[in-house]
Amino acid sequence: MSKKENYKVSGVDVRDAKDKIIHAAEELFARDGFNGTSVRQIALKAGVPVTLVSYHFNSKLGVYRAIFEARTPAIVEQRKAGLLLASLEDDPRRMLDLIIKAVLVPMLKLRAEEGNCLFGMLLAREINDPQSVERGIIKDIFDPVAKLVMEHLRVALPEYDDAKITWAYQSIVGIMSCVMGDAGRIKSLSNGAADADDANAAIRHLSALLLNGIVGLSKLDRGNNKA
Repeated sequence: MSKKENYKVSGVDVRDAKDKIIHAAEELFARDGFNGTSVRQIALKAGVPVTLVSYHFNSKLGVYRAIFEARTPAIVEQRKAGLLLASLEDDPRRMLDLIIKAVLVPMLKLRAEEGNCLFGMLLAREINDPQSVERGIIKDIFDPVAKLVMEHLRVALPEYDDAKITWAYQSIVGIMSCVMGDAGRIKSLSNGAADADDANAAIRHLSALLLNGIVGLSKLDRGNNKA
């Protein structure tokens, strides 16, 4: 048996199977959720033996986590670069605008580049799944950069307490996740005037909405205090 044949299981190249499994699993998890997807379904869609799923990832959770681990490094690095740019700004409003875009741009550009909403749907599912705490993916992979974003928000919004900073951050992520996971409703409701796949337009509209909303929270508080 040749060296090349040694890498094959049931005619499938072991070295190529890993990427096939990840791509297949991403679609299934995005569509049916973690609990609604089985290892056998992943293997069937990837066109590989079930044994190769276990070989590469040990378990269904291993496959699931690998999807996020493959996707997030580039996103995190882009966010850090955006935050660094924001930190160079002296004007608080301009700084806040750049912080918002540091969160939005990497994800919305990813959706546009991929030409589908699969990872957005998957991320939205994970954020809102009560069992996500047990899996620890959000805590391990996303929380470190989330805390970094919040540190920058505190600099841009020194008058805001921890509650307002947290709500500001959650507002940015919540709107971003909604658009990332959109499966065509935005385009349908707007009769084609708005499209989640148009990353530049989405970033322009969402960043303006979030900027004015977050800044407006302070004005609202001042108005309530006068009342």
